Amino acid sequence: MLIREVILENFMSYEYARIPFKPGVNIACGPNGSGKSSILLGISVALGQSYTERSKKLSDLIRWGKDQARVTLVLDNSRKSGRRPVPKINKDYIFLTRMLRRDGKYWCELENTAANKRDVERLLSKLGVDPDNMLIIMHQNMVEQFTVLQSQEKLKMVEAAVGFESYRQNVSKAQRKLSRILSQEESVGKLLESAEQTLGYWREQYDRYQRKKQLRMKRKFLERESAWAGVSRREKTVTELRNQVREKESEISHIENETEIIGDQLNTLQVRLEQAKTEWQNLAQKRLKLEYEKAKHEVGVSLTNQTIEKTQSWSEIRQKGMKDCLDKITQLETTFHKIVNPIDTKTRFAELKETCENFENTWTQQLNLRNESLKASIENSYEQLEKLRVQISDVEARGGHLNFEIEGTNGQLLDRKINLALLQYQKEIATKTLEKLKKQLKVSLADLDETVEKAEAIGSRIVPTKNIAEVLDEIRVTDGHLAALADVSEDIERMYESYSKLYLELKEKAQLVAENREKVLEEVKTRMTAWRMVIEDLLKVVNLRYEGILSQAQAIGEVNLVNEHDIEDAGLEILVGFKGGKPVPLNSYTQSGGERSIATISFLLALQQHVRSPFRAVDEYDVHMDPKNREIIANLLVSSIKGRDAQYLAITPSQMTFTGKDVHIITVQNVEGTSLIKEVV
Repeated sequence: MLIREVILENFMSYEYARIPFKPGVNIACGPNGSGKSSILLGISVALGQSYTERSKKLSDLIRWGKDQARVTLVLDNSRKSGRRPVPKINKDYIFLTRMLRRDGKYWCELENTAANKRDVERLLSKLGVDPDNMLIIMHQNMVEQFTVLQSQEKLKMVEAAVGFESYRQNVSKAQRKLSRILSQEESVGKLLESAEQTLGYWREQYDRYQRKKQLRMKRKFLERESAWAGVSRREKTVTELRNQVREKESEISHIENETEIIGDQLNTLQVRLEQAKTEWQNLAQKRLKLEYEKAKHEVGVSLTNQTIEKTQSWSEIRQKGMKDCLDKITQLETTFHKIVNPIDTKTRFAELKETCENFENTWTQQLNLRNESLKASIENSYEQLEKLRVQISDVEARGGHLNFEIEGTNGQLLDRKINLALLQYQKEIATKTLEKLKKQLKVSLADLDETVEKAEAIGSRIVPTKNIAEVLDEIRVTDGHLAALADVSEDIERMYESYSKLYLELKEKAQLVAENREKVLEEVKTRMTAWRMVIEDLLKVVNLRYEGILSQAQAIGEVNLVNEHDIEDAGLEILVGFKGGKPVPLNSYTQSGGERSIATISFLLALQQHVRSPFRAVDEYDVHMDPKNREIIANLLVSSIKGRDAQYLAITPSQMTFTGKDVHIITVQNVEGTSLIKEVV
């Protein structure tokens, strides 16, 4: 910002004045009380200051007897390098006005339009001007004020003057961010601790709830196991009944097979018995015939002998023969009666008797015929008798064997009949048992189907590992455990999940905050390093310049950055030593007034090439200086501004210092209470 003109109306000792300014150094000189400082004060008020060292109220700056005052700055907005300083205003000049009223109302005007303080600050920010920084605008007595400032304040002023506030702001912003994150981390930590404690309680309740759920599941499983154990038991019963049915059916089948076999055996034995009886009958008939033949021969022999011997009559022989025959028949009849059916025996022996009678008749008839051949037949008869005896002996042996066989067969038949009767009885019992088992099986199958249906309603089939009694005992134990957990609410799971989610969120947030803390710590470190580097680089150059300026005033000094590792505690230490003395900190106690002025102005001049504001000002910079130092500082002031696109206003009671210099000199005089302005060509 370059000021082309300052217009003061009813401001302090000025009634109306137009004060022209030029680029470079502008010197306002005049005697004390002429109104020199009022020019700089008017500029500061126009730039937005609301408090000055001259008055606590701006209304006190209004000319005596007037109701309002006006301060107008005509600012240069011409194009430089093809661009205006304030592109928004497409004019070469910008009018910035500050109105002051006696009633305490103040306002600003920008281009004759009311503007608020923010608009003015925005304009000055674009122009790079800070009227509150004494390194840019140093009012009267501020040289002394600068020396007593804390080193931290001096450093902040330097940063603002050279445009390094952004570095401090970046560090402060990062530190504030770190502070917020640390506070947030602490808050999250407390919340996390509280949430962890609360979660611990709900975890304990959740464990109980899970135990309850497990017990419920276990009970359902036990009910299911009990149901399917019942099914298994009934299936086992059905299987046993089916096995019993099969066994009974097999038993009945076996009885039937045995019965059939015994029936076949009975038939076989019956056939054998019939065959034996038939054979025996045949043998009996054969024996009868043989006996008859024997008897016949014996009778023939006997009769022949009797005839021969003539010891008996023919009738005795016949009777004796007949009697013997009948006795034999009777004896045989008695014997056969025990073995053969009595009716058949009677019939048979009746036939034999009849045969004997016939034989008697035949024999009687033939007796007469045989008388002649008796002798011849006796020998023959003896031979025949011997053969008949052998045959009869064979027949008797065979008959005895048949008797034994018939008795054995009858015994076997009796045994088979008894066995058959037993088998029939067993079959009857087995059949009744089978019917009973089938009825039981039918009932068991119906019960099984019903039990399976109920079990399927409870759950799919499982293989029971315990019997029903064991399952029921376990159900009773489970019910006891469930009763102990009756106070566990169903909402516990929701509460636990809610607090778990909250805890996890807080944990994630804590982790994120910790990560952010590390990032911001790194950011603070990085920005702090950047700030320290630019400040150290700046102070290296300023220190060299400061040492050079002081050397011309027969002094030594240096500018140092102290406490550089803490930006809030970091400060600017200005050291100066005069007359061969050791450099000591610049303050209001160690140096004289002139020495303080020289050191302060030397520092300002050393800083000039880095100050970003195009307008700078200092009031009574040479106060307390001796003529020699005043001349040196004046030359340095002009040389520091020369060749730069900057404007400097210096206010001094003396103008002799600038004789022959390329400066714009403005004289100020007070005539009858009114300040008057005059340019020196």
